[in-house]
Amino acid sequence: MAAEALLARGVGVDIYDAMPSFGRKFLMAGKSGLNISHAEDIDVFLSRYRSDARLQDMVRAFGPAQVVTWMEALGIAAHTGPTGRVFPEMMKASPLLRAWLVRLQDAGAVLHPKHRWKGWNADGALVFDAPQGTVTAAPDATVLALGGASWKRLGSDGAWACLLDAKGARTVPFGPSNCGFLADWSNHMKEKFAGAPVKSVRLSVGGQETRSEFVITQRGVESGGIYTLSSALVEGLRRDGAATLSIDLLPDMDVPAIVAKIERPRGKQSMSNHLRKSLGISGVKLALLHEAARGVLPDHKVTLARLIKAVPIKVTGTAPLDEAISTTGGVAWDALDNALMLRELPGVFCAGEMIDWDAPTGGYLITACMATGKAAGEGAADWLQTASSL
Repeated sequence: MAAEALLARGVGVDIYDAMPSFGRKFLMAGKSGLNISHAEDIDVFLSRYRSDARLQDMVRAFGPAQVVTWMEALGIAAHTGPTGRVFPEMMKASPLLRAWLVRLQDAGAVLHPKHRWKGWNADGALVFDAPQGTVTAAPDATVLALGGASWKRLGSDGAWACLLDAKGARTVPFGPSNCGFLADWSNHMKEKFAGAPVKSVRLSVGGQETRSEFVITQRGVESGGIYTLSSALVEGLRRDGAATLSIDLLPDMDVPAIVAKIERPRGKQSMSNHLRKSLGISGVKLALLHEAARGVLPDHKVTLARLIKAVPIKVTGTAPLDEAISTTGGVAWDALDNALMLRELPGVFCAGEMIDWDAPTGGYLITACMATGKAAGEGAADWLQTASSL
């Protein structure tokens, strides 16, 4: 997006990527359908971002509507799903990426794969490890879009942070976001239900809630609603060393309605069978109930009903940073001016996940990466124009 903004202003562009091909994380994001944005009221959309207000301004300038227009200009129609998530019509990322790279090259961009940036040399030139050895480049302006610190195999390892720190550009330590979390499951839970989806539930943490499914893992929980609540869970872990995820197994029923069902005669049935037949609680949901009750369900019907409405799961940590969908931390906002230029490095701009911001999954991450890329490209073009007039 930065390249596109610069090319539109008549600036020649070289794009360097550490990997053998371009946009690998973009392709990974589209592996199960490229959720590129979200069609909801723009003020609601902007409220999803936890960051400096400048990010919201950039997304307001290039948000969901602009993403759709941009895709259509590449010959790819948008499809909006029932929950408002926006996808390319064919769902996949690869046709979109191919069309984009062709358009960039047709506009004059030169692509340099297998060029891993290693910093600057004594003369201030960019230094790359490339197939032919060490390569240098001395551009008039530089846009860095180096990613966060997860999915190292796709190129984003966060190793760049020390290079900027050494130049006096302040960075914030990386942390996981939209990630899995650890829970101390029983052996039964691990053996029988790892990989099981938990559907039709409401999840809540510290006053935040979402009605969404999630997945049990060997180590704990991940996916869906867990990602939506990841910031609240991380905050609880940071503050208290642990956090409690509350699961409402029957979000469409209140406690009195559940009690009425439980009070029906069950004869010689076990309570587990009774819950299965009267309330439809079985499988992984029943296992979660037993897990919270330490294997012994409450005899008191109201107590049991309240447990069904708020099954507590103690979360003790996050899954490894490299497995997180996105990361917090990176370049501090106070290290950047309003055009996303590093205050300590005139002519060097930053974009995307390498900046310290956070958002849930659902199209918000990619949209903000595109918006900051466009803003950084326009900022670089403005800076070049000013510098040439001096």
